[in-house]
Amino acid sequence: QAGVDPAAFEAWEFERFLLQPMDGPARVENTQAAIAYCLAHPQWRLSVQTHKYLGIP
Repeated sequence: QAGVDPAAFEAWEFERFLLQPMDGPARVENTQAAIAYCLAHPQWRLSVQTHKYLGIP
């Protein structure tokens, strides 16, 4: 999401840091960006809404 830096949340005391790509027309690009971020920042895990990838509303 434009204007949001996941690193801004790293000071918070979460047990898990999950990053989910934003849905919409740029879903493929957003997914690639989320994967790249998680690979570069191992503290973060990728999260997806499986039903959207399966075509379930």
